[in-house]
Amino acid sequence: MRKPWLKRALPWALYDWANSAFATTVMAGFVPLFNKQFWSAGAPETVSTFRLSLANSTAGIVVAILAPVLGAIADRGGARKRFLLGFSTLGVVMTAGLHLASQGQWAFALALYALASIGFSGSLVFYDSLLISVSEPDRFDLVSALGYGLGYVGGGLLFALNVFMVTHPETFGLTDAAEAVRWSFLTVAAWWAVFTVPLLLWVPEARGESRRSSLWATVRSGFVQLRETFHHIRQLKPVFTFLLGYWLYIDGVDTVIRMAVDYGSALNLPGNSLISALLITQFVGFPAAIVFGKLGERLGARTGILLGLAVYVGVCVFGYFMTSVAHFYTLAITVGLVQGGVQSLSRSLYARLIPQDKAGEFFGFYNMLGKFAVIIGPILMSGVGLATGNPRTGILSLILLFGLGALLLWRVKLPEPR
Repeated sequence: MRKPWLKRALPWALYDWANSAFATTVMAGFVPLFNKQFWSAGAPETVSTFRLSLANSTAGIVVAILAPVLGAIADRGGARKRFLLGFSTLGVVMTAGLHLASQGQWAFALALYALASIGFSGSLVFYDSLLISVSEPDRFDLVSALGYGLGYVGGGLLFALNVFMVTHPETFGLTDAAEAVRWSFLTVAAWWAVFTVPLLLWVPEARGESRRSSLWATVRSGFVQLRETFHHIRQLKPVFTFLLGYWLYIDGVDTVIRMAVDYGSALNLPGNSLISALLITQFVGFPAAIVFGKLGERLGARTGILLGLAVYVGVCVFGYFMTSVAHFYTLAITVGLVQGGVQSLSRSLYARLIPQDKAGEFFGFYNMLGKFAVIIGPILMSGVGLATGNPRTGILSLILLFGLGALLLWRVKLPEPR
């Protein structure tokens, strides 16, 4: 017999299953490689990398600026699901549009990719804020972990299928790997769309105080509320301290995610092994995220996060001495064991700290910091590596982010159990 909390939480968690296909197949997997080999074919490596970085940065800045405003608007209008639908639709349509981008059309392709990334990241503001609608505070850790866990499985399954399509295009009646990649974008769009439906149909949402207000009145109220939120966060010391610590350590986490393949390439490891390692991380991440959810219930979310950050420090040290593909696989498994746990427990701990009736706007700030997070880490890592002439020293520099983030997290005054 299904548990009552699971009946409410599962439709919500399936959105992680849905959108993680974009994060794995599109964002982490095929776009970086396809941009170099197909859309920007013939361009110098540094030029193609700059083009992709510009698309990522543009999307990140747009979402970082919009996130807290949109969260405030959604709280005022009780429209979290409607905003989630709008952003996810943007992501789905733009991802499907990548199928149409031909060889050499890098500007068209990366514009579609940037818009899809805005849809992906923007929808997470409202998805995260709906956590309080599907779970009681004592279940936040487990329910949040369920979402991340399903995300790892869903994204990993479709990514495995897409990789098989690319390596065996003839099995699917496709002419070559490039055509298989373009069809993979369509599978991601369909996957994302289909598995968003359960959240839209079955996740409850409390009605906002101005549900019947005009669009302009809702937007204006949202900006007013945003200004109030800045003031409110400064007064809520535990929230402010947590956000500062989160910004530092999640920067380190995201830097490891985004720079791992680049770091492996710098050490001359084969590309096929790097993709395989990415798949391993996905499937290890599912049970590990669930275990971390249970760990959060037993020892507390903060303790679980601190344990995960300690492992990340070990990852940095191990990465410094890495010399072989076997070492890279070990690194991938280790990251998979803690990555989802740190992310899910951070979300659930934050949900406990914030005012429950302002979840949208406060999660807007949370997601804004997440988008601004990938600023210090890559610059620190590449800058130290450039200054020393050794990329290995760059990965050691990330210990600073994990250490300072952990110190601030330790100083957060936790609320009494509800």
